[in-house]
Amino acid sequence: MPFREVNSKMIEATVLPGQRLFSQRGAMLAYKGEVSFTPNIQGGQGGVMSMLGRRVAGEATPLMTVEGSGTVLFGHGGHHIQVISLTGDTLYVEADRLLAFDGTLQQGTMFLGSQGGVMGMVRGQVTGQGLFTTTLKGHGAVAVMAHGGVIEVPITPQRPVHVDPQAYVAHHGDVRNKLSTALGWRDMVGRGSGEAFQLELSGNGAVYVQASEEKL
Repeated sequence: MPFREVNSKMIEATVLPGQRLFSQRGAMLAYKGEVSFTPNIQGGQGGVMSMLGRRVAGEATPLMTVEGSGTVLFGHGGHHIQVISLTGDTLYVEADRLLAFDGTLQQGTMFLGSQGGVMGMVRGQVTGQGLFTTTLKGHGAVAVMAHGGVIEVPITPQRPVHVDPQAYVAHHGDVRNKLSTALGWRDMVGRGSGEAFQLELSGNGAVYVQASEEKL
C-alpha cells in the first residue's frame, strides 16, 4: 500500500518509478525525491468517459497525476483522512472526498438512481450531493477525507445499517441504498433539525461514517 498515515490529518505516499498516483490538486504539502505533478485530463484509469461522466455530474474536483521516485505528504483543509484498502471490490465515494488513490484503480461514475431507484435520486437532492457518485474498483488504496474522523460499520444481510445522509462518506461491497423517511427520528435522538431522513444500506459490505454532519 503506497499510503502511510502520519497522523489523523496527513498521509505520506511512496511514489515508485513506473507507477502513478492521483490526488486532488492542491493537496500536496511537501515531497522528497524526483516527483512530478501534472494536471490530469484523462479521468484516471477510467479514461475519457470517466472524465465526461464526472463533468456531466457536475463533479468539478480537479485531479493531478503524481509520478517519479520519492515520497509525498498529502493533506487538505485540515480534514481527517481515512485510508481504505480495496481487494478487487468497488468503492463508492463522493468525488470531493477523494484525497489520493492508486493509479491502478479503475475509476468510473455511477448514477445513484441505478442503485436506489427514485429514492437514490432523492438522496442526491436531500444531502446536497450530486446524483452521480465516483467509483474506484480493483486492488489498491484510497485516501478519503471527512470531518471529525471516520468509523467503518459492517453491513450484513441480517443487519442493514441506517445512516444520517449528512454523515455518509463512502461504502463498498454488494450494497444497495435507499432513502427512507423517519418522522420524529431527529426529535427522538435529541437533534431536532427537522431532517427526517435515513439512508438505509443493505447487503454485504461496509459503510464509512464521519463523526459530523458538516460537508467538505
